[in-house]
Amino acid sequence: MKAKGKTGTDPSEQRQREIERLEKDVEDLKRLAGTAEADAELERVRQEVAELRREFYAHLGPWQRAQVARHQQRPYLLDFVQYLFTDFMELHGDRAFGDDKAIIAGLAKFHGRPVAVIGHQKGRDTKQRVIRNFGQPKPEGYRKALRVMQLAAKYHRPVLTFIDTPGAYPGGN
Repeated sequence: MKAKGKTGTDPSEQRQREIERLEKDVEDLKRLAGTAEADAELERVRQEVAELRREFYAHLGPWQRAQVARHQQRPYLLDFVQYLFTDFMELHGDRAFGDDKAIIAGLAKFHGRPVAVIGHQKGRDTKQRVIRNFGQPKPEGYRKALRVMQLAAKYHRPVLTFIDTPGAYPGGN
């Protein structure tokens, strides 16, 4: 049984609410920033949020870690591509059967260095998840990934992979 706080809620839920409240304060301060005093307060609150987040994630149990990993708003491959890479060019198809939308594969630049990027994409809502087959690749997805890896080997590019899947699609093809 989990220990309950004074309010009857789990202490980790209380910490999460405190982090969310502080993040809201950061957003409010960003709008008001401009003066030296506001900028100093903004930096203080940012540091406090970072420390609380570090403390929160350092003390998670195995089940809580699994819940964080399954959170609906966690970043997916295309989110990482947007923030980490420049000049991303997605490659489609396996050149044998078709294109598997559950696998995103392409070429990009990471800190100015050309790389190949391969990963799963699940989708955020039901429509996107159906299109992406819930992140479960079919054989053509694996062939597409292999094709991009062979291109990377040919041009001496490192391959960065982002794995986020419950497993391969169990249906036939």
